[in-house]
Amino acid sequence: MAATRTPARRRQRSVRVTVAVALLSVATVGVLAALPTQSPVLLSVSSVGALALGWASLRIVWTEVLQSRRENAADRAAAASAYKSLFSLRAAEHAEFTTAMTERLAESNLSVRELQGELVQAQLNLAQSERSLADSRDRVVELERSIEVLHAERAAEEADALASWEAEGGEPARGSVDELVSWEAKAAEIQAEQEEISQAVKRA
Repeated sequence: MAATRTPARRRQRSVRVTVAVALLSVATVGVLAALPTQSPVLLSVSSVGALALGWASLRIVWTEVLQSRRENAADRAAAASAYKSLFSLRAAEHAEFTTAMTERLAESNLSVRELQGELVQAQLNLAQSERSLADSRDRVVELERSIEVLHAERAAEEADALASWEAEGGEPARGSVDELVSWEAKAAEIQAEQEEISQAVKRA
C-alpha cells in the first residue's frame, strides 16, 4: 500500500511546496516593487498582500506537514498490523513445530524403551539357551560315561556268563540271560536318550 501511494504523495507534496514558494515569491516581488515608489498606498497594499500570501504559504506547508504525519502514522499502523499478523503466524508455526517435535521425541523414546526391553529379553533367552545347552552337554557326557560303564559291566557279565556256561556244560544260566536282556534294554534306552540330546544340541 505504501508503495502505491508514494508517487501520488510526492506529486501532491511537490505541487503544494511549489504553490507556497510561488506565493512567497509573489509577496516578495510585490514588496520590492512598492519600496521604490515610497507610496503609502502601494506599501500598505504590498504589505497586506505579503502578509496574506505568507499566511497562505504557511497554511499550505502546515497542511502538508499534518498530512505527512497522518500518512506516516497510517504507515506505522499498517506495518505494526502486518508485523503482528506475521508474529502470530510465526508463533502458530513454532507451536506446531514444537508439538510435532515433542511427539516425535516421545515416540522415539518409546521405541528405544521397547528395543531395550526386547534386547534384555533376548539376552535372557540367550542365557537360558546357553544354560540348557550346557546342561544337555553335561547330560550327554553323563550318558556316555553310563554307556561306558554298561559296556564294562556287560563285558564282565558276558565273561561270567561264558564261564558259567562252560562250567555247566554249555547250558546258559537263567539269571545270566535275564540280566543280559535287561542290560540290552537299558543300553538301548540310554542310547536313544543320548541321540535325542545330541540332536537337540545340534539344533541349538
